[in-house]
Amino acid sequence: MKQQICVESLFNGVEIITYQKLTIEQGVIQSITPFDSTAEKYLPGTLAAGFIDIQVNGGGGVLFNDATDISGITTIGEAHNLFGTTSWFPTLITDHINKMHRAADAVSDALKNNTTGVAGIHFEGPHISTLKNGVHEQSHIRPLSESEFSLYTREDIGQVIVTLDADRVSDRDIHRLSEQGVIVCQGHSNASYARASSALAAGARGFTHLFNAMSQLNSREPGMVGAALNHPESFYGIILDGIHVHEAAAKIAYEANPHLLLVTDAMPPVGSNQTEFHFFGEDIRVNNNRLINAEGRLAGSLLNMNQAVMNCSQWLNLSVEKSLNLSSLQVAKFINKVTELGTITPGKKANLVLLDDQLQVQRCWIEGRKIR
Repeated sequence: MKQQICVESLFNGVEIITYQKLTIEQGVIQSITPFDSTAEKYLPGTLAAGFIDIQVNGGGGVLFNDATDISGITTIGEAHNLFGTTSWFPTLITDHINKMHRAADAVSDALKNNTTGVAGIHFEGPHISTLKNGVHEQSHIRPLSESEFSLYTREDIGQVIVTLDADRVSDRDIHRLSEQGVIVCQGHSNASYARASSALAAGARGFTHLFNAMSQLNSREPGMVGAALNHPESFYGIILDGIHVHEAAAKIAYEANPHLLLVTDAMPPVGSNQTEFHFFGEDIRVNNNRLINAEGRLAGSLLNMNQAVMNCSQWLNLSVEKSLNLSSLQVAKFINKVTELGTITPGKKANLVLLDDQLQVQRCWIEGRKIR
């Protein structure tokens, strides 16, 4: 079925242009043409490519680890769709191998049913450091085995992202994973600058939530943060909520390496009225806009992608265009989907978000289907 959307402004990934009409058919953008604003009705605001979030642990009151089925994925996805996220990765935090298989099966089902913009799956752990595990359950932390490798290389679960510790996984195995199309990110690790750099050379492509749960940049040992910023070909996510990373640190990182990806690391309260939830026997509570356990340790975030984009524009003093690209085009490049996602261009999926002058989401579409 063919549909048309007329908008006041459109950001195509390069520039903002006014009074444009999109023709969409079978979920794909067919054409973009100017129209006479005095003769046709149009939507006020700026239309941009939908946001892509590679790290979503939960939302809508649901934690993916506790709801590894299509119902759980649907609830989480619908919560984030409201904030302009049109492509996302259900993220499983370190868990038992059986839970990992159930999560993969759920994502496979979601992809077959074209559910809420699921693009793949992110396994955050279990091959991480016990020194930098954060709230990840230590009893499930383990080396990479053939069981996990066969899981990560399944062909029915979309793009797979794996966060691991380069001190726990060899360069040989990192290369082996990347050769099979798995995107390897370094995170929850105390690896040295040299070790992190070696992992990048072996095929690792990025870093999970830069600055958090990793070795820091110091004068004599630059650590993982130094490796991320001194290797401009690498990508890195930042949780830009003003809690996980100071805005000045984020700005310094961007100026050193512009391959920043906006991520949420969102937990169940996002998109819900929930103020606490259980996680591996711990009570996680909302306290002063933070999610913390009984020890006061951060446990994910309350951030959504719409807020991340607004924070990026304000705190990093970036243009609207650059801020939007850090939530769309840049991420599409990272997940190898730039031919399908990330810009408003004929031939790409009609994953769209309409924003007002304050960058607040007004409407949202996934493959041409209006979801808000």
